[in-house]
Amino acid sequence: MNEKPIGIFDSGIGGLTVVKEIKKLLPREDIIYFGDIGRAPYGSKSESLIVKYSKETLSFLLKNDIKLVVVACNTSASVSISTLKKIFPNIIDVVEPVVDEAVKLAKKAIGVIGTKRTIFSGIYERKIKEKKPEIEVFSKACPLFVPLVEEGWTNSSITKDICKKYLHEFIGKIDVLILGCTHYPLLENTIEEVIGNGIILVNSSKATAFSTKAFLDKKDLLNTSGGRTIFYTSDEPEEFKRLGSLFLQTPIYDNAEMVEL
Repeated sequence: MNEKPIGIFDSGIGGLTVVKEIKKLLPREDIIYFGDIGRAPYGSKSESLIVKYSKETLSFLLKNDIKLVVVACNTSASVSISTLKKIFPNIIDVVEPVVDEAVKLAKKAIGVIGTKRTIFSGIYERKIKEKKPEIEVFSKACPLFVPLVEEGWTNSSITKDICKKYLHEFIGKIDVLILGCTHYPLLENTIEEVIGNGIILVNSSKATAFSTKAFLDKKDLLNTSGGRTIFYTSDEPEEFKRLGSLFLQTPIYDNAEMVEL
């Protein structure tokens, strides 16, 4: 048993979908979450700046004596994970677990949707081809999905129309679709409605939660006596609490604090 907290970070609030799934599987784990909303979105930043921000966040979490870091940001994971692991080896990111699950399920082709930076990095294609070279991969940047989620328009007619515009090219080509952004689980029902039941959706937040549990269990680091979650943000916490409550589907009250890195 290990009572140290798990550190989780994202460029904003999407990583809270990972927190939600980890809390479901591991309700007795203490969690420290940092959402860098003051410098978001990472997707429009240069690679060097993303690495810099990610290293600063990791340094902050390490000061809190964490036992594991979960990089709940696809953009950070796509460009900085190797650098971060040189600093602290106990790191799980949102890319590897979802790729592992997708290649097990896919028979002919995998689709990947995400932010522009994540898609253009090619991280998913490389990882999929390493594990299953014969699988075709089709990728699509869906930049409007994040603002739609943050507006709370997850099931609106506008959102359905945009989903159709982005995703129509996948229909008939793929049998598995990776939701390669931690905002996208909130659109899961709408995406499923648009693309049909014949395509399996793989949720990065759920896959990452299962990997987190497996890692802690293997290392004998599970906590059985905690359950507290503390939130930090790089900007005023009121907006973080408002949007965060949407992502967690439970209210965030006073346990959110602004910090400067």
